Amino acid sequence: MTTVAKNIVDTLVASGVKRVYGIPGDSLNGFTDALRGSGIEWVHVRHEEAGAFAAGAEAALTGEIAVAVGSAGPGNLHLINGLYDAQRSRVPVLAIAAHIPTEEIGSGYFQETHPQELFREASVYSEYVSSPTQMPRILRTAMQTALEKRGVAVVVIPGDIALAEAVDTTVTPVRATRPRVLPSQDELVQAAALLNGSDRVTILAGAGAEHAHDQVVALAGKLAAPVVHTLRSKQFVEHDNPYDVGMTGLLGFASGYKAMEGADTLLMLGTDFPYRAFLPEKAKVAQIDLRGEHLGRRTALDLGLVGDVGDTVDALLPLLDQATDREHLDDSLAHYAKTRTKLDDLATPRKGDQPLHPQFVARVVDELAADDAVFIPDVGSPVIWAARYLKMNGRRNLIGSFIHGSMANALPQAVGAAAATGRQVVALSGDGGIAMLLGELLTLTQNRLPVKVVVFNNASLNFVELEMKAAGFVTHATGLENPSLAAIAQAAGLKAFRVERSQDLRGALAEAFAYDGPALVDVVTERQELTIPPSVKLDQAKGFALYALRTLLSGRGDELLDLTRANLRQVF
Repeated sequence: MTTVAKNIVDTLVASGVKRVYGIPGDSLNGFTDALRGSGIEWVHVRHEEAGAFAAGAEAALTGEIAVAVGSAGPGNLHLINGLYDAQRSRVPVLAIAAHIPTEEIGSGYFQETHPQELFREASVYSEYVSSPTQMPRILRTAMQTALEKRGVAVVVIPGDIALAEAVDTTVTPVRATRPRVLPSQDELVQAAALLNGSDRVTILAGAGAEHAHDQVVALAGKLAAPVVHTLRSKQFVEHDNPYDVGMTGLLGFASGYKAMEGADTLLMLGTDFPYRAFLPEKAKVAQIDLRGEHLGRRTALDLGLVGDVGDTVDALLPLLDQATDREHLDDSLAHYAKTRTKLDDLATPRKGDQPLHPQFVARVVDELAADDAVFIPDVGSPVIWAARYLKMNGRRNLIGSFIHGSMANALPQAVGAAAATGRQVVALSGDGGIAMLLGELLTLTQNRLPVKVVVFNNASLNFVELEMKAAGFVTHATGLENPSLAAIAQAAGLKAFRVERSQDLRGALAEAFAYDGPALVDVVTERQELTIPPSVKLDQAKGFALYALRTLLSGRGDELLDLTRANLRQVF
């Protein structure tokens, strides 16, 4: 007898799925049993949230559908945060959410929820299977929707339906299509007229510029335009790009901000850049995006075009005049060089046993990591150091929870990245982030995944403290009483190192990166390190002054002294 669960597994195999992430449960028994001998690997995680994050990371790196599963009630509800992240990152993930027995639905039964409704906001498709006759059509529809809309599809299926005999045993491979999407010729002519009539064009390239590196560089050369990249596009457009001037936004460089402020026309390519305060107020704005609903979402447009970035730029280039005035470009490049030098000057070792500057840690990680490493920073200050100090080269990847902004993303996403790629995977974890899903260290050892975890251990929720200071609040409830995270990792079966002195960092990282297995480097970093945004607003300056006054009045002047000592080199 072919069960519905067996047909599900057969369809996954035919569609190229290599693994699923999750935790077994009785409502998943039919699916779990059908996996045996299928060739699909069960990657056992310690929390379903981690399974969803891992699936999202696999999908981000491969572009193919990845699968996370959860048992009835709490089991599948644990998926929700990781699925939200995958949905907002626009990567194709299939979630199989097991449900309570069909006959018990609506009775307030043990572990009863309504997952098809709960997952609605975190998905492009969410449907409940109430009868074997609905399958495998719902599965095919879910997978195709996830691939074409680049998001999460949820199939909710009771355990008894999964174990029932399949009415239809059709197995249809589901694969992504590759359409070519272009604006009309009239719209291309309008775009060319706008750009040809501009003196100072700046390009803001986002994640939609994936696979369009050469086109973006060619366009920048034609327009004599500096290229500002977002965090998500860093891996796609920063490398081998003589026009790149860094990032803007809360995590960015002063040079990226200046290049956009100095433009008379801003050309947005495949970006849904959310920080409106960093967009120029007086420039004309043109936007190219594959999703028409995103045109003008962040700022008013003079022209919006729907199209794939690479194909659209290819069609636009022949219509453009070669710019001869390079003043805006040269000024932007000079400012970037100055900014880059200043950032590099901050990435220095400290004497003795002073806590390490996090910039120095990130720089050494960049120097020692593999040429094709996958970097995954935790949300918070590790994202800042990754954005500023990790160098992309066209072979490296940088992924994370860059839109959903979830704490604790790095370790579970590293699970999926390592399982799917076989490349060196480096998780840049905060001490708060790694503690939140600490059990996933056991996932690394159980599944023999050679992830390298570098912990920025500053005994605090550091980015939250920075936000408090900028808003004028005395820091409160942000301190962390950490044991030796290296000792915990060692107990979990990892190769572990504790670094408390700058002179010991390089040796520890080199040994960890060379180790044939999972390793963790617990680095004690400076708690009071400030991260200066590219444009310090007046309210932020006032906030810091208010923070200083309130901190003094609350009897914590020693904290101000520590902050001053740690950051003097950023002033002089």
